[in-house]
Amino acid sequence: MLRNHRPRGGGPGAGPLRTSALAGLVAAALLLPLGGASAEQVGGGGARVSAPSPSPESTRCGPELASPDGLEAQACVLTRGGDTWARVYYRNTTGDALDAYLSLLGPDGRAVRTTCATGADDAPATCETPRERTRGAGALYTAVSEFARGAESPLLLRSVSNSVDVSGS
Repeated sequence: MLRNHRPRGGGPGAGPLRTSALAGLVAAALLLPLGGASAEQVGGGGARVSAPSPSPESTRCGPELASPDGLEAQACVLTRGGDTWARVYYRNTTGDALDAYLSLLGPDGRAVRTTCATGADDAPATCETPRERTRGAGALYTAVSEFARGAESPLLLRSVSNSVDVSGS
């Protein structure tokens, strides 16, 4: 159908030039969405959780941890545009709804604590604290998540953003 189409104007060679320009535009249109849509974090258990907004300027996470009871979590501190907040990626395979708390500890002694709603399903999930204006360097903040079966029950798992792997791996 387009085989017999002749470009208006332009002499010999105008067709290949336009075809090359069009191919370049198509390639650019295909590649642009890939750059903006690639902001994903890997949560506990290898589950991918898509970030709803552009990636933060800084993300600092502790190691992915797992409890023998079937809970996986990773705590992170995120900083963007002068704001800092904590996020925990988790997966609850215990079969029970859990009490969970996420805290953002600031360099000036301030702390923000959020209660996270954790259901009994084993789907990957996240929880975040409210965003705070960054005071000092974002690297001075720490995220701490804690999971238990109830307020009076022993702690199942604590994940910290600045914890280190002591196994040496």
